[in-house]
Amino acid sequence: MMEAIVQVESHGNNRAKRGSSVGAMQITPILVIECNQILKRRKSKKRYKLSDRFSLSKSKEMFLLIQSNYNPFNNIEKAVRLWNGGLNYSVQRTQRYFEKVMNLLKN
Repeated sequence: MMEAIVQVESHGNNRAKRGSSVGAMQITPILVIECNQILKRRKSKKRYKLSDRFSLSKSKEMFLLIQSNYNPFNNIEKAVRLWNGGLNYSVQRTQRYFEKVMNLLKN
């Protein structure tokens, strides 16, 4: 699923930029802050930097961290919509994105 998201977000381009979203998974500064807050609550010393968004492996780590915190049962639909629409995502607003990701998963 992460590979499908990478394709939808940036076609695999680690240097992709669109507004404040950057990297292969188009991560925003707010998401980096959220990841660091989760790590702090878990008493981890690890922290992400904004430049980590350009690293595919670190972007995937951030994706998994967000999912482990907000989607602990690994629901695929929730994972995709959460990544696109944030914590308070709208099914209607994330529908097109969800369909793109799911179509890539089917092929």
